[in-house]
Amino acid sequence: MGETHEARANIGVVGLAVMGSNLARNLASRAGNTVAVYNRSPEKTRTLVADHPEAGFIASESVEDFVDSLSKPRTAIIMVQAGAGTDAVIDQLSDLFEEGDIIVDGGNANFHDTIRREGAAKKRGLNFVGAGISGGEEGALKGPSIMPGGSAEAYATLGPILASIAAVAEGEPCVTHVGTDGAGHFVKMIHNGIEYADMQLIAESYDLLRRVAGHDPEAIADVFAQWNEGDLESYLIEITAEVLRQKDAETEKPLVDVILDQAGSKGTGVWTVQNALGLGVPVGGIAEAVFARSVSAKPGQRAAVRGAITWRPDIQKPSSSFEDDVRAALYASKVVAYAQGFDAIIAGAQEYGWDINKGDIAKIWRGGCIIRAQFLNRIVEAYDANPDIATLLEDPYFARAVTDGEDAWRRIVATAALSGIPIPGFASALSYYDALASERLPAALVQAQRDFFGAHTYRRTDKKGVFHTLWSGDRSEVQISAE
Repeated sequence: MGETHEARANIGVVGLAVMGSNLARNLASRAGNTVAVYNRSPEKTRTLVADHPEAGFIASESVEDFVDSLSKPRTAIIMVQAGAGTDAVIDQLSDLFEEGDIIVDGGNANFHDTIRREGAAKKRGLNFVGAGISGGEEGALKGPSIMPGGSAEAYATLGPILASIAAVAEGEPCVTHVGTDGAGHFVKMIHNGIEYADMQLIAESYDLLRRVAGHDPEAIADVFAQWNEGDLESYLIEITAEVLRQKDAETEKPLVDVILDQAGSKGTGVWTVQNALGLGVPVGGIAEAVFARSVSAKPGQRAAVRGAITWRPDIQKPSSSFEDDVRAALYASKVVAYAQGFDAIIAGAQEYGWDINKGDIAKIWRGGCIIRAQFLNRIVEAYDANPDIATLLEDPYFARAVTDGEDAWRRIVATAALSGIPIPGFASALSYYDALASERLPAALVQAQRDFFGAHTYRRTDKKGVFHTLWSGDRSEVQISAE
């Protein structure tokens, strides 16, 4: 290492922590790829090369050497910590790359940063691609779901390389050109938001089965394993069963019982909620999942409330159908979470001018990523049948699935409320569904209140135009405009 190489690598990876190393190994294992690797700390590069001689990596200890080892158009995937570190590497490569070369950010970047970086690269004649990569360490090595944005020109070169390493679902690689500039990282952000909601709903199901049904973790693992054989089949359901069977080596207790009940996060769920608010899209299921983690991480407040109360409700006696009811409530709530996520994708595409194919997004989520599930085939079918449906809840399959589980869903929410068990995911999903299903909402009163204190005006049901009531005067109504 350290000497100038003949340009013979078709793809390079910068940043060789676990994700970057695994991605580089995945790339090198595919026919047609020769992989150049570089890390700011050369020890990681040396270790990777020594541990995996079969990969045939072209290793460099300087950025200049790394760039020299890439064939044109040079294509490099950055796998470093989001933020300033990413910008530093982009600047280094941009100074050495030439017109038409491609810089790919494969980290969990904020899509607003990706839009900015793509614009700056374009001014220099470079292609910048923000690519969401889902699947964790195992996915990076064995086949992730990949969500690249950027230009069509960049994808012509990059697409076949990414297709060579992506997961495959039903014969199709789990990668597609999502859209221009920040579209790929936007869709990855929404994926992660849905992931938050999915995990929260599963956790609430576990809590109900344990506290109401009285099952121990081993028995609940059996329930989840059974559910994984049906319409709830998914990676998250599968690993939940495995987690619940795991015993702590030191205490021999279920591992879940010795893990502190404070959940962390890395910010993408928060970004999803923040951006959905800006776009005017209700994503209550995702928001409640984010807030549930926040509540869990407030041990002082939790202890204070427990110390202040003197009574808690008794746990309700479970019905004979309780397990089936939980399963039905989980499925219905999951439908709502995905519907909200796709609503956010649609709104983002409209706001930022992206041509995003919703069915293609569902397809690439069927394999490699954390939310991969049988369920996604139904979403593909829904958008194939009608790309312009107002919501997934309008699709006949999902409408029927929710309707069929509605009674069970309501029983579960009621049982949890009467038992004092928090189920923000289930409850918010049901309230959202009821809001969409209601012929008339109390928003009319809210609008009247807004007009009273702020003269914000309102529209009427029986005539066109915009109106205001003279609340501080004689309370007569005046028409503000005829629109």
